[in-house]
Order: sequence, then structure tokens, then C-alpha cells
Amino acid sequence: MNPSFSDNNPPIARDITALIGNTDLLRINSLSQLTGCEILLKCEQQNPGGSIKDRAALQLVQDALESGKLKPGMTIVEGTAGNTGIGLALVAKAYGFKMLVVMPRGQAKEKEQMIALHGAQLMLVDACPFADQNHFYHTAKRLGEEHDNYWWADQFENTSNSRAHYLNTGPEIWRQTQGEIDALVSVAGTGGTIAGNSRYLSERNPKLQTWLVDPFGSGIYAYLKTGQYQSSGSSFTEGIGIMRSVENFRQAKIDKAITLPDQDLVTISRQVSQLDGILLGSSSALNVAGALYTAAKMGPGKTIVTFCCDMAERSYGKLHNEKFLIEKGIVTDDENLASLFARYKAEPINAVVEVSR
Repeated sequence: MNPSFSDNNPPIARDITALIGNTDLLRINSLSQLTGCEILLKCEQQNPGGSIKDRAALQLVQDALESGKLKPGMTIVEGTAGNTGIGLALVAKAYGFKMLVVMPRGQAKEKEQMIALHGAQLMLVDACPFADQNHFYHTAKRLGEEHDNYWWADQFENTSNSRAHYLNTGPEIWRQTQGEIDALVSVAGTGGTIAGNSRYLSERNPKLQTWLVDPFGSGIYAYLKTGQYQSSGSSFTEGIGIMRSVENFRQAKIDKAITLPDQDLVTISRQVSQLDGILLGSSSALNVAGALYTAAKMGPGKTIVTFCCDMAERSYGKLHNEKFLIEKGIVTDDENLASLFARYKAEPINAVVEVSR
């Protein structure tokens, strides 16, 4: 045996899906120094498909294969705002399946390009309300039902989604923080990420606070506050927010909920880029803004974990597009971190929804 190599060297990955998970946990120094908290970012952009949705995609396929619902020769079909489609396209290719992605028009072109590069078929449909049967969710479901050789992944209701995080992401965070975690902060799209992680980490630390951060235009904040899904305002974030009850989200162990405007996403993304060299996409910027808000309300000395959901370039056409932001009436140099943190500290406490588990 060559003495220059040790048994501790990582093994060769068996295929591309073996690279999913085991992502790094990164300290955001600027926010940590400002708040007196440890604000940590789970780097999910490191997954081979570039987003946290790779985890759900792999679990969805593995569980379907194990149950016999997905068989060799079938086509996987799913409706998605993009990242789950990319993850499923990657996993489908590795496992020898065809993939059909149904996506609403108006999402980032970079997502369309990645789906194509992974060899999946892309069906674009007009964006419309969920009640419309032409909605991308209903279209994918209908295709799955009409074709015997199609398997519909159903990421909203299929709890293999949250199971991916209960089995893997949550345990990774627990190990990486050595059990020292006071708060988990997350957006919700399907609810799988916040559900699986909050369930696992709350079992290990019953005092853990799970904070949900919602963009304007989503109805989760209103639902947790009033019991009804009602939207207020709008957001340029993609794939974030829910306007209906879904099974994955129902499993989440949420303690507090807040809603933040797009302006704060822009401020956070610019400041963290300049001060830390960390590039954030829209959902990641919302997560990090939520972590700063959580630190403002919890006080110093806490360890707060959130997620970098995907690659920043997938938000290039909106969050990082000056012309687009000007058209939306958003300024890029409105606040610095200190003023944003001060504003969050001064925010009335009733802006935070207390959730009874």
C-alpha cells in the first residue's frame, strides 16, 4: 500500500447522487460580530444540482423505488418552480430514468437551462392561481395519472421530502454544532426542509426555537396568525411561500413566524456579499435576513442556523439585476447591517407570531 495515502481519505463516490448532502456549515462573520450570536449558514449550494432540493429529490426517488411505485422504464414527472426539477433531473439521469419537468413561465432562465443540461424534458405552462386546473401542480398530477408509465413525485404531499431532512440534514446540523443550537430559521416552499429539520432538532433539543420567515405575497404567516391563508403584497422570490395546507408543512414544529419585504433581501444580499464574500440567492437572502431578525429578538449568545438554499446565479435576473430592482422600486444602498439590525430590534413584538405546537 502506498504510504502517502491513509485510510482516512474519502472514498470515491459511486455516482453523482453520492455527492448529495454532507454540506458545510459556515459562520457569517459580519452578522455574528454585529449580533453577538453565532449565525451559521448550511451551504446547500454545494449539492451537485446546486440546491437543497437535491436532498428531497434523492429521497423521493429512493423511497418510490423501494415501495415499487417507481419501476425501471418509467418517466418521473413533477411540477416545480425549478430547483426540485433540477434535482430530480440529476437523480433521474443517474438512476436511468426519463424526467419531465412542468414549470410555470417567468422563473429564472438559469433554472430552465440547468434542467435542459441534465437531459430532462421541460414543459412550460402559464403562471396561474392554484385553483386553475392549468396550474403547474395540477398539470403534473394529471400527466402522472393519465400515463401508466409515469410516476408523479408530488413533492408537496409526498413526505419523503421532509424525511430527507429528518434522516440527513438535521443530523448533520446536530453534529456540526455539537448539539449547541438555539434556533433554526427557514423559509417554506413545500415545507419539507423546515418540517424535517425542525422535527429532528426539536427531538434532540426541546428548547429549540424554529422560526419561519415568509415573503410578502405568501399566506403562511397569515395562516399561523389567523388560521386562514391570506396574502399581502408580493415578492420576487421563486418557489417560496404556500397558499394552502400541504402534508409536508403540516409536520413542521414551528415556534415563531415573521414576514419580511424584498427590500430587506436586497440589503442583506449586498451587505453579506461585500463584508463576507458570500453570494446569496433570493430564498437564501430571506433566510439570512430572518436569522438576523431572530438574533435581534433572542439577544446575544445564541447559536442560529439557517440555509443557503441554492446558487446565487439562479437569482441573477431578479435579486442581482439592478434594472429589475429599479422597476420594482427597490433601492440597493438603502441600509447597512447595523441600521437593519436596529430596525429589527425596534420592531413591535406583536410582529412575531407565536405558534402553539
